[in-house]
Amino acid sequence: MREIVFDTETTGLDPDVERVIEIGGVELWNHIPTGKSYHAFVRPAGRKVDPAAFDVHGLSDEFLADKPLFSEIAEEFLEFFSGAKLIAHNAAFDVRFLNAELKRIDQPPIDPSVVIDTLPMARRKFPMAPATLDALCSRFSVDTSRRDKHGALLDSELLAEVYIELIGGRQAALGLAVEEDAHEDADGNVWRIAPRPIPLAPRLSDAEIARHRAFVATLGEEAIWWRYLERPEVEAAVTA
Repeated sequence: MREIVFDTETTGLDPDVERVIEIGGVELWNHIPTGKSYHAFVRPAGRKVDPAAFDVHGLSDEFLADKPLFSEIAEEFLEFFSGAKLIAHNAAFDVRFLNAELKRIDQPPIDPSVVIDTLPMARRKFPMAPATLDALCSRFSVDTSRRDKHGALLDSELLAEVYIELIGGRQAALGLAVEEDAHEDADGNVWRIAPRPIPLAPRLSDAEIARHRAFVATLGEEAIWWRYLERPEVEAAVTA
């Protein structure tokens, strides 16, 4: 299953008049990052960056002045995003902005059935707890030291780690079995049962072991039990 975890930055909050100025996305295959990503800065034709938005992402009108228009990056954007599930945090915001840009160039909108929003996922998993991307990164110990401003690609990379944790953690993403001796306490700390310093004595009596050997002897030379009885360390485990 191919998924794209993505984010956008915009000139403001109203998709009817504001514009997308940055798009970032990272590819997952079966919930595992492939190392492929998409990133583009976009010149917002006829629109200035709102000061409040600038405080969030730090993208100025001067920086964006020589960047391509959305129509110029649309083909590459659609090629990367097509055919995948699309994951975003507060996805309605990003999808509304991208659909507004697609409408301006006479392209069909994003199919809502392929969109997964991690915000309601987090609220269901952790009721009454903060569900911002920063709060989730803190909860899952995702390193945010590179992040002093919001950025579409960096936030996509952080969200990809959060998303994997929300759907069950890295072991689930890699298809690994949960260790049977691993336990989690009420605070979420994982601990494991330590091995016994001295193994328990065998629970079978000498007479029972002798009867077992006599039974195995009736099965013939090809009996599978001989594979174990011929190895003292395994025999000890069998009789423990």
